[in-house]
Amino acid sequence: MVYSKRHTLLVMGLLCLGVWPCSGQENASLSGKPNILYIFTDDQSHRSVSCYEEARPWAKTPHIDKLADTGMRFTHCYTGAWCQPSRASALSGLLQHAVKTVKITKYPMASYDPEQLCFFPSVLRKNGYETACIGKWHLGEDVGHGRDWDYSVIWDRGGVRRNAGAYYDGTLVRTNGGDREPLGGYSTDRYTELAVDYIKAKKSSEKPWYLWLCYGGVHGPYTPAERHQNSYSDAPASRVPVDIFGPRPTKPEHLKNMTRWKKDGKGEPKGYDAAVKKYHKAVKSLDDGVGAVMQALKDSGQLKNTVIIFTSDQGFAWGQHGSQEKWMPYDANICAPLIFSAPGLIKPGTVCKEAVNGVDITSTIHSLAGIDPEWKMHGRDLMGLLIKPEGKLEEPMLMINTIYEYGDRVVEALKAKNYDAFKRRDLYAWMMMRDGKYKYIRHFKDDVIEELYDMEKDPDELDNLAVNAKYHKKLIELRIKAVEEFRNKDGDFVDHLPEPKQAP
Repeated sequence: MVYSKRHTLLVMGLLCLGVWPCSGQENASLSGKPNILYIFTDDQSHRSVSCYEEARPWAKTPHIDKLADTGMRFTHCYTGAWCQPSRASALSGLLQHAVKTVKITKYPMASYDPEQLCFFPSVLRKNGYETACIGKWHLGEDVGHGRDWDYSVIWDRGGVRRNAGAYYDGTLVRTNGGDREPLGGYSTDRYTELAVDYIKAKKSSEKPWYLWLCYGGVHGPYTPAERHQNSYSDAPASRVPVDIFGPRPTKPEHLKNMTRWKKDGKGEPKGYDAAVKKYHKAVKSLDDGVGAVMQALKDSGQLKNTVIIFTSDQGFAWGQHGSQEKWMPYDANICAPLIFSAPGLIKPGTVCKEAVNGVDITSTIHSLAGIDPEWKMHGRDLMGLLIKPEGKLEEPMLMINTIYEYGDRVVEALKAKNYDAFKRRDLYAWMMMRDGKYKYIRHFKDDVIEELYDMEKDPDELDNLAVNAKYHKKLIELRIKAVEEFRNKDGDFVDHLPEPKQAP
């Protein structure tokens, strides 16, 4: 089944009437407007969650796995390519090229005009929801309290310089828009405690609530909680990706030999296993947090009427394509976990293989709440997939990373052929489309080859089919389709893209 806009409207109509399609789950059903708990972690790869096939065999996340057992796990979710744009898209429902007024003043400092760039929690408030935000903020000193949030405890990363790196300890937060004060303790655990307190306080609330729980973990420096310091001490050595050092002959020139890793005396990546293990140790406190908030929902009798969404702002690579970062258009870098749990709507333990992104989640939240968006959003509604995961969406999945630039400035930079405006270190901006089993990538740089991957045959994206004459027709087809699909998503920038280098 291919899910169309007509199908979406039908589902939304049922939701507005409080009629939830039954998935066979007994003695549990959502009614009216459900509560929505949106858990948003930082730099967490899907490979760090043990219910994903790509996870390391020794890594364990039992509570996140249990959440997946109660709902649906998406195998390919692209929420964003780095922290700030991902959050801007999540709150606006727009891809980065269309997010107006956000400006990076001096990273990580940023600003935006709330009169021109509205965030959707304000719409939820107008439609009967109480809204709350706990955790990481990354969009300037205006944290939206009283406009977007009824309750907020926010770490505004760019607010003061010393707060920018305080991901785990020494964190300063603003409660309900007030002055910055010490959060105290290990931040992941403290955000969990605040979320549990919020959930318990809403036990007798007459209004539905929306909580955006934004953990700062597992962003670098990947500091584990004290109780997890010795975890995985007996685990086997982490397998090193085959292309950590290159060469990568079919990649674009600036990526052929790129690596973030130094070789030790044996020619192996220095400190690799320790770094990977440290990252996974920090994941464990996030898993603990999921377990605690689920228990709070159960104990307060709210679990049966709460939708839980678990994802991250993007993934993170550990050696794949030579990287130790997000930003790049490959699954290893940006694929995040995504789990939906909704009693009575989603059949427990289901898996969906359709590629989705962050703005899709935003559109779906509107459907779950029975609310029409107040502005054009770029996301596809996932309601049909939540009910029947074997279905297909009409439109392909689009993703874009324009690094530091947003909105009109994307077009301005392209018109001026100022491709370095999009440059971060040795990486350039790009656009990406997933259409069925194929991934198409185009870089914002002169004389650079495109990329095309068969994600079924080559999930690690090692063989760029764009240089294979056999796939020339498919490459042209997807190039044209990507341009048109982005144009349909307010992407005027496509008229000013640099011409791709013709593959040999």
